[in-house]
Amino acid sequence: MGLKKVLITGAAGFLGSHLCDRFIHEGYQVIGMDNFITGDKKNLAHLKNHENFTFIEHDVTKFIKIEGNLDYILHFASPASPIDYLKIPIQTLKVGSLGTHNLLGLARAKKARLLIASTSEVYGDPLVHPQTEEYYGNVNTIGPRGVYDEAKRFQESITMAYNRFHGLETRIVRIFNTYGPRMRLNDGRVIPAFMGQALRGEDLTVFGDGKQTRSFCYVDDQIEGIYRLLLSDYSYPVNIGNPHEITISDFAEEIIKLTGTTQKVIYKDLPVDDPMQRQPDITLAKKILGWEPKVNRSEGMKITFDYFKSLSEEELNKSEHKDFSSYNNK
Repeated sequence: MGLKKVLITGAAGFLGSHLCDRFIHEGYQVIGMDNFITGDKKNLAHLKNHENFTFIEHDVTKFIKIEGNLDYILHFASPASPIDYLKIPIQTLKVGSLGTHNLLGLARAKKARLLIASTSEVYGDPLVHPQTEEYYGNVNTIGPRGVYDEAKRFQESITMAYNRFHGLETRIVRIFNTYGPRMRLNDGRVIPAFMGQALRGEDLTVFGDGKQTRSFCYVDDQIEGIYRLLLSDYSYPVNIGNPHEITISDFAEEIIKLTGTTQKVIYKDLPVDDPMQRQPDITLAKKILGWEPKVNRSEGMKITFDYFKSLSEEELNKSEHKDFSSYNNK
């Protein structure tokens, strides 16, 4: 009997590459798929010659063909940072809709179980705190962030439709802010943004008054939660994140202390629809998965900062405005 086979889309991304590592470690045959619109080949370089890893460069919004059997599919192909999805809004909507539809069809044809990567952004700027899976959200469908939020909300809806109508085995993880090695330094998210500014000797930029909150989960904890959810028998959404909440202003001061820099914090206008509070209620994950985060923020941040310090000067100063002109946004 051969190894179980898993397809991971968005494999060259931050979470996707860590998932490839985890499933190879668990003894799976892994097929990674990415079109490198936001992923990075170096995230998978260490797996290039691994006997249980195969890579396919492909855009999941196009028809997907995989030879042989498949046991599991994990759909992590999507721009996930504001800089990306505001620059390529149509592609973001397409990967959440057309891409998810293609993978649902593939899962049905292969009789595979499909896990989709949803997000805490489905809750919008929440009026309920902390956020439970039963909360429907407070979202702006036509705002600039709507291209990401609505792509993920649709993704959840079509996944549950396939689950109910076709009896497809599906899982939905709602991912809260996650950090760790292999994050893109200049992707616009708060941790790489702060650390990049600290390493370049720039002042740390806080948007708004800094009283908005975030909850940061280390990548190893996130991957463990996703792995357990995939192998569970629960088909409804599950929050996976760290419930330890901190204000952005306090977090900026933590980064200054961690990095040993002397910069100050400067304040700029808050972006449209930026959520004021973000904290997961993980009661359900504890109950059905026996999962909760283990890595405390000070430990995880030190590992992450050491990773960023190891980057070349070229990577450190590379602009976040990646050229997406070759991608069809029509």
